[in-house]
Amino acid sequence: MDIIIQSIAEAWQQFKAGMLQTTWLEYVAVAAGIISVWFSKKENIWVYPTGLISTVIYVYLSFKYHLIGEASVNVYYSALSIYGWILWARTDREQHPVLQVSFSGRREWIVQLTFFAVLYVAIYFCLVYLKNAFYPGVIPWGDAFASATAYTGMWLMARKKIESWYWWIATNIASVPLYFVKGLAFTSVFYFILLLMAFSGLSEWKRKARESGIRVAHQKKVN
Repeated sequence: MDIIIQSIAEAWQQFKAGMLQTTWLEYVAVAAGIISVWFSKKENIWVYPTGLISTVIYVYLSFKYHLIGEASVNVYYSALSIYGWILWARTDREQHPVLQVSFSGRREWIVQLTFFAVLYVAIYFCLVYLKNAFYPGVIPWGDAFASATAYTGMWLMARKKIESWYWWIATNIASVPLYFVKGLAFTSVFYFILLLMAFSGLSEWKRKARESGIRVAHQKKVN
């Protein structure tokens, strides 16, 4: 019991020290990231311009704190944000979004799981090399998992797939301790907030998909 209490006390002291070291740049990145996730939950295209502010800052912060996998993720986020922005902006003649929130089929599940597995293995071995050669502070298995799930989630979100939220949940769970041990306490709190928002986003997109399905079925019945 004493060991548990001591561990909690040490973690709390580490958290306070990390918060005191938080820079204004990290505050801006966190604020922009939270706003971006809120927009994604609402299926609002502003998810992308606000998200770009956060990801560009985190590219810099990730390199600075030897989170190389996360740095690559944020570079990828930035590129996929432009791709997703284009897809989400497309509308039909009645100005309705062409891309609709939807569930992944069996084949799509196989593709995304394969995509994740290949990325995880590739990132892991790259990080092991970087750890030995340049960045001793790298945590290969944790960084690779957070990175691979994030790559998968961002790709699926650009296509408005509900399953993107499952991958975001996995990313956030992995990122909370990953950033904490690196001294980025505020970012660790940020990912915990994103974890809660991901569960909410998952529920919201499921509701939208069900309503869309009912609406389409009704239109077919009327026609």
